[in-house]
Amino acid sequence: MTDDYALGKTNKVRQLREKAVYDRKTVHSILDSALVASVAFVQDGFPVVVPMIHGRDGETIYLHGARKARVIRLLEGTDRACLNVTHVDGLVLARSAFNSSMNYRSATVFGKPILVSSEDEKVHGMRVISEHLMPGRWDELRKPLEKEVKMTGVIALEIESASAKVSSKMPNDEDEDYDIPIWAGILPLRSAFTTLQDDGRIHDGVEPSAVIRALEGKLL
Repeated sequence: MTDDYALGKTNKVRQLREKAVYDRKTVHSILDSALVASVAFVQDGFPVVVPMIHGRDGETIYLHGARKARVIRLLEGTDRACLNVTHVDGLVLARSAFNSSMNYRSATVFGKPILVSSEDEKVHGMRVISEHLMPGRWDELRKPLEKEVKMTGVIALEIESASAKVSSKMPNDEDEDYDIPIWAGILPLRSAFTTLQDDGRIHDGVEPSAVIRALEGKLL
């Protein structure tokens, strides 16, 4: 397996090509640091986009939903899907509206969605998604009940092609605009978890585990 995804008609970045990245490490890191993925596909000739919880295991992205949910049934019935995650890292405040923009990290993948039927793989997919959101938490919790596994729909999306776009620069103004007496620069944006709040039904003496404490204040 090469370090880069093969460049093709589907994943080739055409706008702002200088921001394009095709290496697996960058694409994976963007996918792995996102909490929600937007999944797109075509239903009856019309585009559909749905936000979904996800988790990655190698070149497989697992998606999660109720087994009878519309999105699971639709993904089961299509042979192509596109998934995107985007992180906004800040505003780029230029001396003109035209040159103002955002700094961001975005990854887009393409592949065939397959409904997971094996109970073992389904539980594996559920664990991958759980560990993506809450690393280490799966082993602290009770095992999924058989009825819970049956009620859950898990889609495996094999990454056939992918690309990323990354922008992390200061404004690039027109030469003549630097004479304008106006402030320009970037305004960084940070997303982070905040402070834990218990549900009011905690047993006496029970404290959050180190696993949960590690998430408190974590930057995304």
